[in-house]
Amino acid sequence: MRTGQWYGVAPIRVACLVALSFLYAAAGQQTERWPQVAPEPPAQSDQDSPTNLLLTVGKSVIIDNALPLERISVGFGDIAEGTAISPHQLLLNAKTPGVTSLIIWQEGGTRRFFDITVVASTFLADRRVEGIKREIERELPGQSVTLSFENETVFLRGTVKDVTSADRAVSIASTLGKTVNLLCVDVPPPEAQILLRVKFASVDRSTSTQLGLNIFSTGAANTIGSATTQQFSPPLFSPLQGKTAVTTTIADALNLFFFRSDLNLGATIEALQVKGLLQILAEPNVLAQNGKQASFLAGGEFPFPSVSSGTGGTPMVTIQFREFGVRLTFTPTITPRGTIHLEVAPEVSALDFTNGLSVSGFIVPALTTRKLNTQVELNEGQSFAIGGLLDNRTTDTLEKIPFIGDIPLLGKFFQSKSVTKQNTELIVIVTPELVRPIPAGQPVFELHYPTPFLKPNTGKNLWTPGLTSTGPVPVEAPNATIPLETLIQSLQPVTVPVQQIPPPAAAPAKPQAAPPR
Repeated sequence: MRTGQWYGVAPIRVACLVALSFLYAAAGQQTERWPQVAPEPPAQSDQDSPTNLLLTVGKSVIIDNALPLERISVGFGDIAEGTAISPHQLLLNAKTPGVTSLIIWQEGGTRRFFDITVVASTFLADRRVEGIKREIERELPGQSVTLSFENETVFLRGTVKDVTSADRAVSIASTLGKTVNLLCVDVPPPEAQILLRVKFASVDRSTSTQLGLNIFSTGAANTIGSATTQQFSPPLFSPLQGKTAVTTTIADALNLFFFRSDLNLGATIEALQVKGLLQILAEPNVLAQNGKQASFLAGGEFPFPSVSSGTGGTPMVTIQFREFGVRLTFTPTITPRGTIHLEVAPEVSALDFTNGLSVSGFIVPALTTRKLNTQVELNEGQSFAIGGLLDNRTTDTLEKIPFIGDIPLLGKFFQSKSVTKQNTELIVIVTPELVRPIPAGQPVFELHYPTPFLKPNTGKNLWTPGLTSTGPVPVEAPNATIPLETLIQSLQPVTVPVQQIPPPAAAPAKPQAAPPR
């Protein structure tokens, strides 16, 4: 029965469809009577004005399209990936940072264009930056340091109290990548000044014993001559000329001189005992800043010739000056423990003409030097002594005439003996102290002069005008903070360039005379 009903309704539907077709035909005939309208020009392509899309790596976006999608194309698939999830929807996934394009072909031949920019995700970077900021706040409490991270570069700004804090902030921020240090540093307080009190004590002792005998004859037993060991200057005789008397020349009578004119026999005896004592005491007080080197010299300079090759290989002698005397060089450093670390190099030197060198008739002295270089750490006011720099020397010289000098008792007259002993000791005592300048307005110590000088020509002592004449001077820094580079540059030692002396100008050539015609 149901089947019959289905077929009974069908003729009615067919009739309705036929009626509708006639109505559309009539409407079409009526439309043709209206004035015709020119067809609209095709829409301008979207390729001239693409749509911009900004995505983040790891995120997706859905593009809804009114017309069904026929085909899609992504310029660089490693940057973004497109997937059609329905005829009217496109899923776009961002993969890596970069720039690419997307083209969508729609049903009917139209197209849509998109410019896609994929940027890196800032989630991990932000977490790392926040972690570094917490580390800087933990390591540098109370110091205003700001950190910004742009284009894989870290920028540090703010103010720290010292260079060590700035270095620590840069070390922490460098874990993110390249770091640009834009920190400012508080103006540091004045450096501590260290006074080194040094005592040099040098004692040189020497003893010398000399004993010698020279026997000479001017005609005794019809013999002219002398017996000597040549250790001490023997007498000299003039040559014989006929019956002229013999003349004897004694260059050095020394201690004892005997001569019997009736016997024409004489003797010179060297019998000396010498004791020497030399004491050198210097107490220099040298002032230096923390970490800066200071030196002291009490002595002088002596000329020292040096031979060098000149023009054409001709030797040329130039004079140089060498320093000698009591010298001290030290570098103090205050340690974090509050102690003073000292690198001390004391030296004591003196001219030694005995071991000098004779050059063209001039005596160039040698140097006897005692020096050392040591490091020590001690508290303020403590002292250390460097002793034991001893120099003991004994020289024993015995000269005699062979055979005769070996005869007991009598042989003593044909012997010469010289004994020299030297003893030298150097002691250095060093005491460091932290000092401050004498406050303004406080009296300073005055020197005591045994004999007064002449009165000044101006009627009063010359002195530099004070604040009453020059006005007050600034005692505070003009800026509370300065750039780190400026502070480091100000702490560098200032070097004065050496002026080069230009070589002497060549003399103008003399005009040559014209050859005779």
